[in-house]
Amino acid sequence: MRPRDGPRRGTVESVATTTIDPQTRLARAAVFMVFALNGFLVAMWVVHIPAITDRTGIAHSTLGMFILMLAGAGVVGMRIAGPLADRFGSRTVVAAAAGITSISVLGPGLATGPVSLAIALACFGFGNGALDVSMNTQAVHVERTYDRPIMSAFHALFSGGGFVGSLLGAAAQRAGWDVRLSLSLAAVAGLAITAALVPRLLPDTGSSARESNSEVSPESGRYAHIPEGTSQAQNPGGESETTSDEAGTTRSTPTRNRSRKVLALAAIAFALLLTEGVAADWSALQVRDHLDVDDATAALAFGAFSCTMTAGRFIADRVAGAFGRVAIVRYGTLLAAFGLVLIMASDWVPLTLLGWAICGLGLSGGIPQIFTAAGNLGSSTAATDMSRVFSLGYLGLLAGPSIIGWLTALVPLTTAMVVPLIAVLLCCRYAGAVAPQQH
Repeated sequence: MRPRDGPRRGTVESVATTTIDPQTRLARAAVFMVFALNGFLVAMWVVHIPAITDRTGIAHSTLGMFILMLAGAGVVGMRIAGPLADRFGSRTVVAAAAGITSISVLGPGLATGPVSLAIALACFGFGNGALDVSMNTQAVHVERTYDRPIMSAFHALFSGGGFVGSLLGAAAQRAGWDVRLSLSLAAVAGLAITAALVPRLLPDTGSSARESNSEVSPESGRYAHIPEGTSQAQNPGGESETTSDEAGTTRSTPTRNRSRKVLALAAIAFALLLTEGVAADWSALQVRDHLDVDDATAALAFGAFSCTMTAGRFIADRVAGAFGRVAIVRYGTLLAAFGLVLIMASDWVPLTLLGWAICGLGLSGGIPQIFTAAGNLGSSTAATDMSRVFSLGYLGLLAGPSIIGWLTALVPLTTAMVVPLIAVLLCCRYAGAVAPQQH
């Protein structure tokens, strides 16, 4: 008789590999590129922050307020995108959100003052927030068809896109290109890539999305086949989710328990995204101001961060399978804390860049594990659940960089890096919240 927890891992992966249809493989490749496009567009904004602040004449503290508004617009986009993806399918929302993000990345380059920059960043933040939720919902859908964890690899492509964007942005600045030209080319490339990729995504909807007969093992984070006769469904009233064991006994998981799980995941996401947001929005300025280097050299800080984020996420699924999600978050945030201490103490460019690289490696595996857990809580409205985790966790991107901006009025930018340092240490302390729940 087949064991209750399903066939051995090798059997599951073999079956999953041989039964994947070509459309799903194309969808996986398309989702990879959507993540890369998003990372590329974000990086093109980030590496041009020094030039844009000079062009618009705003202070660091004002930039902090604008980043706050950008993140707030992103939260609005997330909360709208979740229900829309459940109703109309994530593919439709990805198409709209990627188009908005591609067009609006040009806005900051065209801005000539505080008001126009504020409007441009609000549009860019809204599109990016909607794209975050919709592309991760599509990624969870694709992951279910594979019956094994692949989410970290998707996020690796986001980091890879950020790395490419940072290099291209740095090269454009080194060549003396006007910021408007660089961001115009990025916008055109984004629209062309979106048009090519969207038809290859899976046409999932809230009512017709394929629910894979798989679950995540609480101990290892691996996917294990659920025995026949076991189901996960939400009752018509939405009050609870039920699962049946082999004897036919029904167990109930109250909605409030899932809500607590969402809040716990959001709290860890808050700490991780706070630090990631600080790296994205302030790394270049930190290197330029602290070490007195040119803009092109300063842009390499975010490049170093993105490079190690990419490498770490390519191996995060394997590490999660071997040591579990909690270990990835706990020891990864400790590593990130070491990188931040190095950044704050260093007066040498290579050592500072190494600090940003270590920070990126430490943070690389955390967020993908959180979003995988959020997308597999057993709810029939996965995109809405994910949008809640995204929007609450995204407050870290809203609060962290903005706090840094406000603190620069009182202390040097490098000293303000104590904020993300405290955040990752707290995340390390409460890493147990990311452990997968048992259904």
